[in-house]
Amino acid sequence: MTTLHVIEPVFMEMRYAVVLEPEAEGGFSVSVPALPEAHTQGETVEEALANAREVVLAVIMDRGAHGEAIRPSDADGVLLERVTVALPPATGFTSA
Repeated sequence: MTTLHVIEPVFMEMRYAVVLEPEAEGGFSVSVPALPEAHTQGETVEEALANAREVVLAVIMDRGAHGEAIRPSDADGVLLERVTVALPPATGFTSA
């Protein structure tokens, strides 16, 4: 009798930082700093993150298919900071 051995695929997980920016008309625009061509959007944070997973996977698969380098995960190295600038009154800008 022949014994069949099932080989389970091994998946590698990579984490990428994503930037969610609220849109004036609602929803969120999403970018992935480590993968400049990866952009998407979603009506909710959950939808935006699900779409981000899809676009990151698509970019990685496309790069792999074309023999291009796949940038390593950057999730632990990204810093998000805010800066404040003082605009002189002569600029004519007003806050929204």
